[in-house]
Amino acid sequence: MKVAVYNIKSEKISDLTLDPVFFESKASPKLIQLAIRVYLANQRKSHASAKERSEVSGTTKKMWAQKGTGRARHGSDKAPQFVGGGKAHGPSSDRDYSLTLNKKMRTASLKAILTKIAQNKTIIVVDDLSKIEPKTKIAWDFMDKLEKKEDLLAKSRKIGIITSVPSGNIKRAFGNIPGFSVMNLSSLNVYNLSNQNFLVFTKKAITNLTAKK
Repeated sequence: MKVAVYNIKSEKISDLTLDPVFFESKASPKLIQLAIRVYLANQRKSHASAKERSEVSGTTKKMWAQKGTGRARHGSDKAPQFVGGGKAHGPSSDRDYSLTLNKKMRTASLKAILTKIAQNKTIIVVDDLSKIEPKTKIAWDFMDKLEKKEDLLAKSRKIGIITSVPSGNIKRAFGNIPGFSVMNLSSLNVYNLSNQNFLVFTKKAITNLTAKK
């Protein structure tokens, strides 16, 4: 599978053959779904918390005598059945929602989502994008020219720009444009990729990605 390679002036300079290991693997929807579920679960934090009877403030004095009152025996008004008492089996703020995915499955899920995107023909490559001036207007003009040559890019509302390593120029240039997400290989994950309609790779990012076989 081939994709177009553009330069910093939005001019097409060549075609690049994508590595079939990453872009022509088995696109398993179930594996992609599992990877997204694991990612979201690991972002989840437990905030809900209720006090148990040992945590409720108040006296520890026995409510009434053990015998002779005709009422049931009780040791404290902190018990869950009393108003103002502790919560029985309530939520705890230390609950762990995290899930795990082994390395083999993580790699396979990444290849699956990249294959799916490649099959949709929503990938292009830009050579030396890091040389772009860190100005929003320059980035707007650059993308405007690209959109005139790539119909699917023009129709996309969410565009992911993937670099090999974090780039200050690219981040500042595209950071204020709605719908654009700047990512690098170290932070690449299935969830973020699945939220993009179109991917713009730097040539170095493609090279370094496919080198990790």
